[in-house]
Amino acid sequence: MAEYYLISQLPSLDGISENTPLPITEERFMEICQRFLSKKSQSELGKLSLIPPRTPEKSTSALIEKWNEGERNLRFTLGKLRADKMDKSFDTENSSLSPALLQAVHTAIEIENPMEAEKFLNNYRLDFLETLRPMDSFSEEFVFYYGLKLKIIERIRNFDKSSGEKAYRNIYNSIMDGNKTEVM
Repeated sequence: MAEYYLISQLPSLDGISENTPLPITEERFMEICQRFLSKKSQSELGKLSLIPPRTPEKSTSALIEKWNEGERNLRFTLGKLRADKMDKSFDTENSSLSPALLQAVHTAIEIENPMEAEKFLNNYRLDFLETLRPMDSFSEEFVFYYGLKLKIIERIRNFDKSSGEKAYRNIYNSIMDGNKTEVM
């Protein structure tokens, strides 16, 4: 029942254009969640991340586990294909890579402009997250879905060309030096 009151207070994130201000911040979202969610649910909410741990961690949420697995596979695939392109090795830790994921990553890697490639990948992430959208819009799982979607949208809006170029160079240099921690 608490989820109903929580979710009914959240503004819709659907159909927001790039130029429209976000109707809620992540901080405000977390404040609202603290009032309605149990400690256990708040703990799970705190684990939401756009950068999942390299080694899978158990979650009580099926949505969080699927998200983490999908994002981890995306990152492994990006690392693998980028390394292949530079004749370097990269251990994907025996991840099974789906043809759709491979196609998306190939497309992203072929995009010359790193900012445009990142926008493409974020759209891929949003599409993937949409496949995880719970049928019950007033469930705890929907709160996790909403939190992840908000994180992705905020990330997209925080892109800055100069800091993006600096981060790109750092990642590129770490790959060239054989340090794959920056890729994850």
